[in-house]
Amino acid sequence: QVQLVESGGGSVQTGGSLRLSCAVSGRTFSTNAMGWFRQAPGKEREFVGAISWRGGSTYWADSAKGRFTFSRDNAKNTVYLQMNSLKPEDTAVYYCAAGPGPLTLVVASTRPTYVYWGQGTQVTVSS
Repeated sequence: QVQLVESGGGSVQTGGSLRLSCAVSGRTFSTNAMGWFRQAPGKEREFVGAISWRGGSTYWADSAKGRFTFSRDNAKNTVYLQMNSLKPEDTAVYYCAAGPGPLTLVVASTRPTYVYWGQGTQVTVSS
């Protein structure tokens, strides 16, 4: 079993930054694919970005390219999502997800790639 715990959400103004954390515990060897999704009120959950834990390859939604980045702390089994230049349309609950992989461009944005999900953390960007 794998547990994912997100943290770091909050409220910021347009143009601000937040760093979300996803701490992984349990059978971490089965979490090569790490992804972030978000869901705004009344909308479907959408892909934000993903990183291959072992190889470091990253994949991004167009909405996140150039503004969001990943980093990892292998000792803490934690993946970080750094979000800069935030916009009101980034307001959503952000979910961390993990799966065994492998992570490729074709599957990175698809929900079935991810077996484990966190509880979500709220991000609110005000104008």
